[in-house]
Amino acid sequence: MIKVLSTVWALLLGIVLIMLGNGMHFTLIGLRGGIEGFTSAELAIVTSGYFAGFLSGARLTPILIRRVGHVRVFAALGSFMSAGLIAFPLIAEPWAWTLLRVLIGFCMSGIYVTAESWLNDAATNESRGKVLSAYMIAQTLGIIGAQGLLTLGDAGTAVLFIGASILVSVSFAPILLSATRVPATQATRPMPLRQLFSGSPLGTVGIFLLGSVYATQSGMGAVFGTQIDMTTAEIALFIAMLFGGALVLQFPIGWLSDRMDRRKLIFGASALGAVSCGLGWLAGDSLWFLLASAFFAGGVTTPLYALFLAHTNDFLSVEDMPAASGGLVMIFGVGAILGPLAAGWAMEQFGPFAFWLVLGGTFCAIALYALYRMTRRDAVPVADTESYLSVLPTTSTVAVEAAGAWAAEQADATNEKEPPA
Repeated sequence: MIKVLSTVWALLLGIVLIMLGNGMHFTLIGLRGGIEGFTSAELAIVTSGYFAGFLSGARLTPILIRRVGHVRVFAALGSFMSAGLIAFPLIAEPWAWTLLRVLIGFCMSGIYVTAESWLNDAATNESRGKVLSAYMIAQTLGIIGAQGLLTLGDAGTAVLFIGASILVSVSFAPILLSATRVPATQATRPMPLRQLFSGSPLGTVGIFLLGSVYATQSGMGAVFGTQIDMTTAEIALFIAMLFGGALVLQFPIGWLSDRMDRRKLIFGASALGAVSCGLGWLAGDSLWFLLASAFFAGGVTTPLYALFLAHTNDFLSVEDMPAASGGLVMIFGVGAILGPLAAGWAMEQFGPFAFWLVLGGTFCAIALYALYRMTRRDAVPVADTESYLSVLPTTSTVAVEAAGAWAAEQADATNEKEPPA
């Protein structure tokens, strides 16, 4: 593992710095929005703007890269993102923040595509699984670490926004200075929705609903904390628990994924998420219960994303996996745009604790649909399933396709080693 990391450490360092800056800005939106007097509905629109930009960036960045190259696209998007972060405290209006979030979402999507292309190119077939795992850990640690940085300044000033901008700007140095070879860019056309649903109804519907869950957690969590009068340190800890749970639960869920019917695991993880949200709804102002709810509700969200990808790949040929990955990422993005809007409306109508009701209801919908699908199709034998590899919802199609290819290679290698029955 040390040998593998020695070849990509600069890229991973850059990713950590990017996630520190982006993670700070996600929570800052809720904190500063509360100070500025924005309503839940207004902040929901601002939150959705990021995912709308992210979705469009996933489609357009490969075209830009083919026209002008990785380095120019990476540098340009980084400059725009850094400028956007500084602009938030200058124009404290919901419409302006929404536009800025669209811009930052677009830039982050392009940055992921470019950085992941370099990272994937630097890995070999033997090291790709370890490199991708290290990349996912680096992303998660960056987001968690960002919450700690929020306690070092006042959200009512421009200091924290400037700090996030500096981190993003500095992050490009190790990436650009280490990426000597320009990787090839291949944009796979996403699989049509009808074909994707026909191949894996649970994967398609589930990942749409999960997009709603993830965006609501990451975008509206700080809004919820602000509205129930949490301190900045408590909100930072609350958001950190959402992602800390994912870091801890990813491994046991991944281990189970390769040893049982994934539909049962999807049901179990979704049920745990729903129960955790119920606990959050009943917690009132008890910080420890709220943190426990965040740990488990956030902890199952990221593993579910990887589970849906793996479950979908179980029903596809290796040749169809890249197109399916692109389609699933697009469906996830649509869900991520709609989720915060639903949560913001509910919080506006029924109070801040409707945050948990929306999340819990969505988890219940996933669990019930998984149960229904068990009655409609036989389970894939465990020996015939693709290997599980943790993939974060924040990644682009580059990492998702690379993870799918690695999973297929690992499954084939395992089957070759096993003696025939």
